[in-house]
Amino acid sequence: MTLHVDVMDLVSRMKAAEEAFVLATVVRTVSVTAAKAGAKAVIRPDGSIAAGWIGGGCARGAVLRAARQALVDGEARLVSVQPDDLLSDLGIKPGEARDGVQFARNMCPSRGTMDVFIEPVLPRPALVVFGASPVALALCSMARGLGYHVTVAAPAADLATQPEADRWIDGFAVDPADRPPGFVVVSTQGKGDKAALRQALMLQSPYCGFVGSRRKMEALKAELLEEGIDRDSLDRVKGPAGLDLGAITPEEIALSILAEITGLRRRGQRSAGA
Repeated sequence: MTLHVDVMDLVSRMKAAEEAFVLATVVRTVSVTAAKAGAKAVIRPDGSIAAGWIGGGCARGAVLRAARQALVDGEARLVSVQPDDLLSDLGIKPGEARDGVQFARNMCPSRGTMDVFIEPVLPRPALVVFGASPVALALCSMARGLGYHVTVAAPAADLATQPEADRWIDGFAVDPADRPPGFVVVSTQGKGDKAALRQALMLQSPYCGFVGSRRKMEALKAELLEEGIDRDSLDRVKGPAGLDLGAITPEEIALSILAEITGLRRRGQRSAGA
C-alpha cells in the first residue's frame, strides 16, 4: 500500500491508461474505526491496494472480496462491515446481501461499523475492425459512440476517408500482444478478405465476425482449412456477422453487428453477477 501516492491523481492516470481498478470509498462509520468517512483506496485486480487507506484487517478482507466481484461483473456495490451483535439485531448473516447492501462481520475489538462504496472502473471494451468498407466505417463510428475503444486495421490505399477510431494500423498486421481485442470484425468486403481473416483468427477473440455472404464465408473457410488453419478456430467465426434484422444499408448492417456484440457482452456480465 502506498500512502504517499495521491489517490485521485492515480485514478486519473489509470483511467488514461485504461487499466482496470476499483475505487473504494468509506461513506459512513459508526463508533471506533481505523478509517473515517471520505477515506479512499485504489484496488488493483490482483487485490493489492495501489494507493490510499480503508482501514486495517477488520474491513479489508470484505472490501477486497467485493472489489474482485465488482471487477468481474462491472457493478458497483455497498459493503457494510458490522459487529456480530448488530448483524444479529438486523437478522442478517455475514456474507448476506439485502436491499443492495452486502454485509460482512467486523471481528475486531473496536466493534465499529464501516460502510464502503465499491466502484469498479473498467477499460472501454475493445473492438478491432479489419477493412475500410462502408460497413467498417459505419461500425467504427457507431462503436465509438457506444464507448468502445476502436482499432482499424486497413491498408492506407483503401481508406477514402479518415476512420473514426482510437487507433489505425496500416495493413492487417495487428499484434495479438498489443491489447486484448475483445471483439473482432472483418469487413474488408472483397479487399484482402482471406489475409484479414487469417490475421483476425490469430487474435483469438471470443467474438470474430465476418461481413459477407454465407457462401463467401464457407469458401474462405475451405481455403484457410487447406492452408493449415484448424477447423475449430474457423468454426468460431460468425459469418455473416450480426443479428438478422433484415439490414440492407451499411449503417443498418453495422447496427446489427453492434447489437449482436452488445448482447454477448452484457450477457457475460449478467452471468458473472448471477
